[in-house]
Amino acid sequence: MFDIVGRRKWAYVVSALILVPSILSLAVFRLQLGIDFSGGTIYELRFEATPAAEEIKRIYLALDLGEPLVQATGEGSVIIRSKELALENKQAVRTALEEAHGQAEELRFEAVGPVIARELTQRALLAVLVASVGILIYITWAFRHVPQPFRYGVCAICALVHDVLVVLGVFSVLGFLVHKEIDSMFITAILTAIGYSVHDTIVVFDRVRENRAKYSHAPLPTVVNFSVNQTIDRSLNTSITLLITLFALYLFGGLAIKDFVLALLIGAATGTYSSIFIAASLLVDWDIFSRRQVAAA
Repeated sequence: MFDIVGRRKWAYVVSALILVPSILSLAVFRLQLGIDFSGGTIYELRFEATPAAEEIKRIYLALDLGEPLVQATGEGSVIIRSKELALENKQAVRTALEEAHGQAEELRFEAVGPVIARELTQRALLAVLVASVGILIYITWAFRHVPQPFRYGVCAICALVHDVLVVLGVFSVLGFLVHKEIDSMFITAILTAIGYSVHDTIVVFDRVRENRAKYSHAPLPTVVNFSVNQTIDRSLNTSITLLITLFALYLFGGLAIKDFVLALLIGAATGTYSSIFIAASLLVDWDIFSRRQVAAA
């Protein structure tokens, strides 16, 4: 049996090495917000041969429309994300591209105003907040027959926040390095990762609850370590299976969902880690701290 709880300080060190750069990146570089959040225009065209991204950027800059983000989607199609385009600017872009690459078929032209983008941002933050509060309430109620059930909910939320910060930090770094933007699908990925993280944490905590009833005289660190060891094989097998599937989807699923799948990959990996090494360790340290406070009083 691995002494996971006894070596929990190493888990905290690993988390700190990941979280500190993530938080610093979020504070300094922030996230590169896509059109869904910042407002602007999505313009998708199909040509016989896909134009080079640099050429499209030169056309936009020559027309004083700012530098766009260009994504080739295969079969001659390109998605151009830029600041909001007026109809005459849209036509100017199309004319310039058609002069160089022949007739183009317009597949999509969508404008997202800043008011809609701001509302979407607020709803995304509200969704994460409501999900966190709901999870806290549910876990506290589900573990109501265990001493200090509220602690289980708080530790699960701490693991959840840990996972979200890692995903956000990675995308912040990628936004700075390769200009990777986040869109509304990214929020869906975050909420999915939250659900997976909490599910994995509850599996561990549920075994802790069962073992506390069986071994009521054993100290909590011993019970938690035993419980984690009982569930670690299931957690790893489930996670590895999921990660293999997501990795295959990332490689072969197409450009449109790559960022969504990447966020899920990171969230699933860190969710497994936090459930085993962080949530359970926090529960133990909280118990040790409270006992010391009572002893000192």
